[in-house]
Amino acid sequence: MIRILLAEDEEAMRTYLARALENAGYEVVAVDRGTAALPLLQAEHFDLLLSDIVMPEMDGIELAQRCAEICPDTKVMFITGFAAVTLKASREAPQAKVLSKPFHLRDLVMEVQRIFGQSVQASI
Repeated sequence: MIRILLAEDEEAMRTYLARALENAGYEVVAVDRGTAALPLLQAEHFDLLLSDIVMPEMDGIELAQRCAEICPDTKVMFITGFAAVTLKASREAPQAKVLSKPFHLRDLVMEVQRIFGQSVQASI
């Protein structure tokens, strides 16, 4: 089963995203900040880091950079509500997919399926 580490500081969004991904068949571990995600990346295997960019203590871009050092095979996908931050993410982590808020859960699941080369199913 594909394991996803979700780092999102907004509780409602974190719950919403985790539930949608779990319903699509993924195993999700959700945390509220980058500094909470880091020890998990060091201790466990994740196939995807799905991270908000703007978070307290450690932003998603720094988290992605640390992830690349710790577990280079883990794919990265960003979610953000800030257009200017999207440009920064594209510059500093060009291999990462950026999904801008607001988005439909179906779009999120479809992007995750694409990342892993799965057949895209509009199941939500």
